[in-house]
Amino acid sequence: MTGRTLDCSSNQRDVFSRRCKEEIDMPGTYSQLLLHIVFSTKGRTPWITGEVAQRLYPYIGGIVRAEKGVLYDIGGVEDHVHLYLRWRPDESVSDLMRTVKARSSRWVHEEFPALSAFAWQEGYAVFSVSKSQEGAVKAYIAGQAEHHTKEDFASELMRILRAHGVDFDAQHLNE
Repeated sequence: MTGRTLDCSSNQRDVFSRRCKEEIDMPGTYSQLLLHIVFSTKGRTPWITGEVAQRLYPYIGGIVRAEKGVLYDIGGVEDHVHLYLRWRPDESVSDLMRTVKARSSRWVHEEFPALSAFAWQEGYAVFSVSKSQEGAVKAYIAGQAEHHTKEDFASELMRILRAHGVDFDAQHLNE
């Protein structure tokens, strides 16, 4: 009976409940992979001015869309960026980040010739997000400018890593 459609409604559900559970075909892949991604400029150099951010953030959103993701929010300060996005189950986050960093870096060099030394740090931090926490993540990203009047990037990153139970070597966060 594999592949057949069973009538698992009404009275037949009780009679055939086991068969209904076992034999209904899954017609596609469904996912809700929500991610909070944080990455920094190389050496945490404050290259992302207001003018740069105003143009860079939509450009990064276009990269995510071109890679078949959905960018829900983006923000940050002069030395790092936070993304909140939905990602696809058939591609790796590392491939997405390699693409985002390479294309956005090239774009910055083309659009802002004075930033010829602009680069992203090699690594990034990525955390899964429950849909129920979406509002909190968006508010956190929106409040980056105010937040960073009280806490620097390294402290912020260590706090987020600890909150998510991620093991890390604090010495490497300052590279």
